[in-house]
This record gives sequence, structure tokens and C-alpha cells, in this order.
Amino acid sequence: MLPAERQRAIVQLVNSKGSVRVKELSQMFEVTEETVRRDLDTLEAEGKVLRSHGGAVRVEEEQVEIPYLQRESENVQEKKMIAEAAVSHIQPGDRIILDASTTAWHVALAMPNIPVTVLTNSLKVALELASRDKMEVISSGGILRANSLSFVGPLAEETIGQFHVNKAFLSCKGLHTDYGVSESNALQALVKRKMMDISDRVYILADHSKIQTRDLTSIASLEEIDTLITDDLTSPEFIQAALRVGIEVIQV
Repeated sequence: MLPAERQRAIVQLVNSKGSVRVKELSQMFEVTEETVRRDLDTLEAEGKVLRSHGGAVRVEEEQVEIPYLQRESENVQEKKMIAEAAVSHIQPGDRIILDASTTAWHVALAMPNIPVTVLTNSLKVALELASRDKMEVISSGGILRANSLSFVGPLAEETIGQFHVNKAFLSCKGLHTDYGVSESNALQALVKRKMMDISDRVYILADHSKIQTRDLTSIASLEEIDTLITDDLTSPEFIQAALRVGIEVIQV
């Protein structure tokens, strides 16, 4: 296959899947990973894909996120109760990660000043915890997205990948029995995937509005969740489905 043909095929894959990894493309086209990286560099320069750490994402993904202030005003009471339940699972000495969701920000608001290490890609979470003198707060850095007040991109993914935490507290745009955990933005999905990879235990914080919803980019299967914290409006059918795949379910 000529380089131009391979690059056209890569663009089609990225547009259909939302994101692809270098290793996946290398195996698919039977070329070296260095060749794939050169292809992706060329395609990014042409504005056809957006590079991420370890792969590439669809350019259109950049416009999908709901503004933070809009998300902040939705289901506030449920998010507060879910956050308080999450905080009860944080112990002195823990190393935790909080994503840039509004629910994770409520977790930060509710956290007592105890000796824990907190890794986050959220500007709001980092600022909220900055005054807690017993905590060590680590920001991922990266590209700051104004809509979500979050850091994403290769630097954020690379920084997160250098750590290991025992608990990850993450939210999502959708949680579905077949589609699993999903996000509206591929850059956010890649960061959250990395967060799950470095964590011993994954807590998904999702109110009932996220349940049986499928958004644009898949992050993980349902089986990769250890604990789901949700509210009492989540359907019994979904709760039973979660329990069947070994998820601990906490309803508030």
C-alpha cells in the first residue's frame, strides 16, 4: 500500500471510530510504529486528524463538549450526594485521581483536609484543594480546554501515565450495559482511559441521567468498573445488570 493510500485509510478509521492507537494501526497496515507516527504527523499538519499521546483522534471531537457552567447546574443535589458517598471511601494515605467532571469537583468540595495525594486534570479541583495543607495535589498539565476547565492532550496523558493510584473517581457522559462507559469528547476519553489504567480500583460516579445512555466515544466496558455510585432514581434493571458483572453498587 502506498503512503497516500494508507493515510486515507487512517483518516477513515479515525473518523469512524473517534480515536485510534499507533500500535493498532501498525498491526493493521503491517508497518512499523515509527511509520505510523510519521503518517499521523503528516495528517495532523494537513488538519485531518488531531494527535494524542499514543494515537490520534477525530478533529470534529473538539466541538462536542458541553460547557462546564451548564453541566455544573444539572442534577446538583444528586451529584452532591454521590460525592459525599465517594468521600467516605477515601482514607488517609490514599493516592487518588479525580477527573474534570462536575461530580469530581463536588468530591473535592466535600473532602476533609486529610493526608492524601490527589492527581487531577481539573483546574477547578486543583484550585479547590490547593489550600488543604495536609494534601499533596498534582496537576496533569496539558492543553487547557475552556469549555471543561480541564487539561487534555499528549502531555496530560503522559503525566498521568507516570503515576500509580489506588483509587480513581471518575464520571462520564454515558453508562450503558452494552456500550459501557462513554464520553462526548475523544480527548477526554483518552485521558479517562489512562486514569483507569493506572488505578487499582475504579469508582464511576454517575447520576440516573447518565444511565443507559451511549455517547460518542467508548472508554471502557462495564466489567472494568469496580464500584458504581449512583442515586436512587437509577433503574433496578440496570442495577441488577451491574451486579451480574461483579460491580459493587452504592445507591444514595
